[in-house]
Amino acid sequence: MRSLIKIFSCFLVAVLIAALPMAAQTAATTANAQKATPSITGDWQGTLSVSGQELHLILHIAQTANGAFKATLDSVDQNANGIPITSMSLKEGKLVFTVDAVRGSYEGKLNAGATLIEGTWSQGQPLPLTFKRAVKKADIDGDWLGTLEVGGAKLRLQFHITSTPEGFHATVDSLDQGAMAMPASAVTRGGSKLQVELKQINGSFSGTIDKDLTTIDGSWNQNGASAALVLKRVTNPTKELAMPVRPQDPVKPYPYHEEDVVYDNKSAGNKLAATLTLPQGKGPFPAVVLITGSGPQDRDESLLGHRPFLVLADYLTRKGIVVLRADDRGIGKSTGTFATATTTDFATDAEAGIAYLKTRPEVNAHKIGLIGHSEGGIIAPMVAARNHDVAFIVMMAGSGVPGDEIIVEQLRLIMEAGGAPHDAAEKQAATEREILALVKQESDSAALEKKLRDKLAGTVPEAQVGAAIRQVNTPWMRYFISYDPAIALRQVTCPTLAINGEKDLQVPPKQNLPAIRKALETAGNKNAEVDELPGLNHLFQTATTGSPNEYAQISETISPVALEKITDWIVKQQ
Repeated sequence: MRSLIKIFSCFLVAVLIAALPMAAQTAATTANAQKATPSITGDWQGTLSVSGQELHLILHIAQTANGAFKATLDSVDQNANGIPITSMSLKEGKLVFTVDAVRGSYEGKLNAGATLIEGTWSQGQPLPLTFKRAVKKADIDGDWLGTLEVGGAKLRLQFHITSTPEGFHATVDSLDQGAMAMPASAVTRGGSKLQVELKQINGSFSGTIDKDLTTIDGSWNQNGASAALVLKRVTNPTKELAMPVRPQDPVKPYPYHEEDVVYDNKSAGNKLAATLTLPQGKGPFPAVVLITGSGPQDRDESLLGHRPFLVLADYLTRKGIVVLRADDRGIGKSTGTFATATTTDFATDAEAGIAYLKTRPEVNAHKIGLIGHSEGGIIAPMVAARNHDVAFIVMMAGSGVPGDEIIVEQLRLIMEAGGAPHDAAEKQAATEREILALVKQESDSAALEKKLRDKLAGTVPEAQVGAAIRQVNTPWMRYFISYDPAIALRQVTCPTLAINGEKDLQVPPKQNLPAIRKALETAGNKNAEVDELPGLNHLFQTATTGSPNEYAQISETISPVALEKITDWIVKQQ
C-alpha cells in the first residue's frame, strides 16, 4: 500500500516513437544543398505535443566534405538518443528527412535567417513540429543524481536538465521504482537557487547550486511532506546508475515470444501500453492479466530495484500461460491521469486488458484470469464479481477488510518491527484510527481540514500538520479507506486463490485471510483456496522481519514457493 512520499511517473508515449531503438548509429544521408541556402548544420530543438503531453526533441545535423548530411535525433523525455536519420535533403529552403527506425518523417520550411524550421512530423498521423536553433548549454545542463530516504527505504532520483529556447526543461527518473521520464511542469533558476516542479504528482525540488557546479543541496517536497535531497552531477553513468543485481531477472533470449502492445480502455478514454508474452506453440493458451499494487507502477511493478511482474510473467509464460502486464494509466507509455484515479478506475483498466486478450487468437477466451498484487488483489475480485469473462483470480496479498483497518494495523506492526515499544505503537495506531474516522465522516474538505487541525494540534509539529492532512484528503485515499472488499468477494464464484505471506506487515494475513475465506464461503465459492505462506513478506520474498526496510536488501524478488503455488494452481484450473 502507499508510502509517505511516492515518486510518480506521468510520461506518455502515444504516436511518436512507439518503440525507439536505443542503439545510436551514424546514418550517412545524401543531400545537395544549394549554395544560396543558409547552412542548417548544428543543433536544433523542437517540442512535439502528443495527446496533451510534450516530447522535447533535439536534431543534430552535420555535413560531410561532399555536401552530404549526417544527422541524428534525440527524444529527451524518452532517454532515446542518437536515433539515426535515414535520409535528409534541403532544396529551396524545404527540409525533408526520414527516420526509418520509428517509421517517421518530417517536412519543414527553413526561414530566411536559418533560425527556424516550421513543419510537420508524420508517424501514423501528422503533427505540427517547429525546430529552433539550440541555445548554448547552461552550466547545469546534464544529469544529476540523488538518494531520497523515505521510511527507511532509499530511492534514487535522476534529474535530466536541458536548456531550450523557452528556458530550462527537465525530466526526473525514480530509478528504483521504474518511474521514468517524469516531465517537470516548471524549472526556475535564480542565481544559485534552483526550483523544479512536477505538478502532476504534487512534488517539487528546491536546492542551492554549489560554486563548483557539482552539487545541488536541497529538499524534495511532495504533498506537504519534505525530505532532504542532495543532487550530484553524474560523471560516470555506468557505475553511478547501475541497478542492483537481481538473480531472478530473466535473461534474453527468452524461450517464448514477447510483444509490446497498446489497447484502449474505451470507458475511460485512455490507452494502456503493455507487454504480452506468448508461450511457444499454437495454443490457444490460458491467459492472465497482471494487476499492480497501489502507487504509480510500471508494467514490471518495479520497486527498489526489483521487478516482480517481470519475474512472475517469465515464470508463467514458460509454463504455458499467456501473460499481459501493462503500465498503470498515466505511467510509462500508458495515457490517462493517475493522480485523480481511484481503485474503481483502475478496475476498468484491468477489464480493458481482458477485452484485449479476447481478441488474440493465441488465447483461450474461456480461460482468462486475473492476478492482482496488494491493491491489485482488491481489484481482481471487484472485476470478477461483475465480469463473467473472468475464469479465475489469484489474490497476492489482497485484503479482506476495509482500508482504514488495513492502515491502522499496518502502522502498528511496522512501528513494532522497527523497534518501537508496543505501547507507543498502540498509541500511534489509535490516533491514526481517529484521523481516518474523521476522513470517512466528513466529505467537505474545508471542514475536514479544520477538524484535523484541531485533532492534531499539540501532537504533531505544526509544519507537518498540512502534510498529514493532504495525504489523507485525496480521491484515492478517501475511496480506499471506505471500500470494503468483502462486498465484492461475497459475489465471486469463479475459482479463487488467495495467498498472503506470513510476515506481510502491509496486508497482515491474520487480519485479512479469515475475512477473505468467510466472504468466499458466503458466496458459495466451491473452488476457493486461501493460504498463508510461511516466511514470506508483502512482496513474497523470503524475509527476516517482514519490514519494508528489508525489501531492497533481499536479493530474491519472488520466492520460488510463491511462483510454484500460483502456477500449479492455475494449471489445475484448465
